[in-house]
Amino acid sequence: MADAIFEHPRLAAVYDALDPDRSDLEVYVAIAVDELGARSVLDIGCGTGTLALMLADRGVDVVGVDPARASVDVARGKPRAERVQWHVGTADALPPMAADVATMTANVAQVFIDDADWHGVLVAARERLRPGGTLVLEARRPERQAWLDWTPEATRQLVDVAHEGPVEDWVEVTHVDTAAPDGPLVTFVSPTVFHRDGHRIESVSTLRFRSRERIERSLVAAGLELVDVRDAPDRPGREWVYLARRP
Repeated sequence: MADAIFEHPRLAAVYDALDPDRSDLEVYVAIAVDELGARSVLDIGCGTGTLALMLADRGVDVVGVDPARASVDVARGKPRAERVQWHVGTADALPPMAADVATMTANVAQVFIDDADWHGVLVAARERLRPGGTLVLEARRPERQAWLDWTPEATRQLVDVAHEGPVEDWVEVTHVDTAAPDGPLVTFVSPTVFHRDGHRIESVSTLRFRSRERIERSLVAAGLELVDVRDAPDRPGREWVYLARRP
């Protein structure tokens, strides 16, 4: 089940307006196209389709998959969206393919809080890569404790959205389990208030912050060869970018 922030149609419709700067995704376009020479990409957790469409703009054949139908509906409604194959569901349910690159950006890798589910998505990605194809994913470094900054005071914003008027949102952490054996579990609520009619919708999310060592081991356990782990250039010191190849 996708979180409400991605699955609720009204929230999905304002998602891009509330997070308009996606220059962070340029890093992954550069890795996929300029560094790895990808001609086909599987975007796991494609959301509202921003990365998928950026890749398509570079002439890449893209498959985008996400369990949140409302987000995929937003993606399908964007200009030139017909260039991407959109799927509602999970990576393991996709038909066979042989992509050059598979991506998991933003918090996608961390929504798999159960290790069995995490292993499952890594295997699904490997199976849909061609031999020699590369999985590229990012994950936050738990030692930085990013959740300490997820407070209403630090995150609250009021945005005038074209079709909705003023929309306010913020983030507030409700529970942190730093003793979890597979890495800290952080639960937070993301309320969104539509000032035009006073409607408030709350979305609750939980992320797992796996250590670099655990992620490296999990990639190998899924049958991938670890190629590189690098500092995220757009968030130095805060995230790792992992590249793992299908043998």
